[in-house]
Amino acid sequence: MFIILSIFVTLVFVLYVYGTRNFNYWKKKGIKHDKPYPFVGNAFNQLVFKDTITDFFVDIYRRYPEERFVGVYMSNDPILIVRDPKDVQRVLISDFHNFYPRGVLKHQDEPDPLVKHLFALDGDLWKLLRQRMTPAFTTGKLRAMFPLIIERAEKLQLLLADSARKNEEIDVKDFLARYATDFIGACGFGINMDALQDKNSIFRKLGLRIFKANFFDIVRNTLKLLFPKLTKYVATVPPDVTKMTTHLVSTIMAERNYEPSGRNDFIDLLLEVKKKGKMIGESLEKKNPDGSPVIVEQELDDLLIAAQVFVFFAAGFETSSSTSSFTLHQLAFHPENQEKCQKEIDEVLKRYDDKLSYDAIKEMKYLKQCFFESMRIFPSVGVLIRKSASKYTFPDSDLTIDENVQVMVINQAMQLDERFFDEPEKFIPERFDPENANNIPNHVFLPFGEGPRACIGKIINVVI
Repeated sequence: MFIILSIFVTLVFVLYVYGTRNFNYWKKKGIKHDKPYPFVGNAFNQLVFKDTITDFFVDIYRRYPEERFVGVYMSNDPILIVRDPKDVQRVLISDFHNFYPRGVLKHQDEPDPLVKHLFALDGDLWKLLRQRMTPAFTTGKLRAMFPLIIERAEKLQLLLADSARKNEEIDVKDFLARYATDFIGACGFGINMDALQDKNSIFRKLGLRIFKANFFDIVRNTLKLLFPKLTKYVATVPPDVTKMTTHLVSTIMAERNYEPSGRNDFIDLLLEVKKKGKMIGESLEKKNPDGSPVIVEQELDDLLIAAQVFVFFAAGFETSSSTSSFTLHQLAFHPENQEKCQKEIDEVLKRYDDKLSYDAIKEMKYLKQCFFESMRIFPSVGVLIRKSASKYTFPDSDLTIDENVQVMVINQAMQLDERFFDEPEKFIPERFDPENANNIPNHVFLPFGEGPRACIGKIINVVI
């Protein structure tokens, strides 16, 4: 009995030491933080799905209003929250060479094929992909695809008008998600997804499945958070989503004989990159003996293409539909702003013979102000994640963080911080009038991020 009890006590002790092994990190640095608990750190509410990750970090941010830095533990990992715009600028822009990784993936060699996309990748592969994919998101590309946007917008208008005639209640978020799905299908993949007409479209189902976690998804992701080293070979993306996505991409590429089709869509861009051979560029991570960057290369294989398509589809339809829904919600609750917005739209369209166009959209300044104000209050991404690539000392402070420490910019909290915005909870589109631009401090309005890792699809997201 004594032996069994001794083994049990020893096991509990070993587990406790393992589950608290990094919990002195912020105390030694003199950084204020909440008391962490074994294995979960400060993230218990998130692990039991009481809070979203954004709610969790916003709460921590607001709990220490006088601090420049705040510490937090996600499981056993120390994470730093920066609350000063100057530090935000350093992390996202001026000292980017120290903070180019996001650290979303605990293992960059993770075998899950669909996680190797622009949002999650770090280092040289991220840089090579970003350089090659940027041309797909220019103003010129958007102008060229605008007729496809108009075609789907007109379909949406007809469906909404029909529902209005029938006095039907509608789910605006669902309508806009289906519209975004159709747009992404046409402009990204050159196919008609028909999600607006068909609520049970396979592409709409795929979009819903990506963001709807089942029990097994929850268990898998919880284990990956608590035991990242032990779960390296456990898939992040649900297997059924991986199967559907890879099948879709391989089918589209096969139909095009693995050659650019001339549609100038996202798939064409990736096929053009693949056709040119290996991606070649200067390394972010490796240096020659003389200090110059090593030249690195990477082939764009079919699985890498599938991963980029996956994130283009998932991020595109969710962010576009969410931001548009929140904007319409705010306008519904603020009829005076809605009336002003409608008046501007009518006046602009009158100058263009009542036809929607790219140039007409560009002239709708107040509409853009409403959209930005909505994104200030309800950003699609509320937390910007970076990771230190090497030891780093923050200027004008005694704080030095080690390599591989994650740094968080809580943009949702900053965008609702009364230090930076008067009456931050109120919907006031005039904040973004060009005449008031100087009233918004730099590096606090960050719905698309900032710096070299800012959202690559910003232009498309604003217009559609």
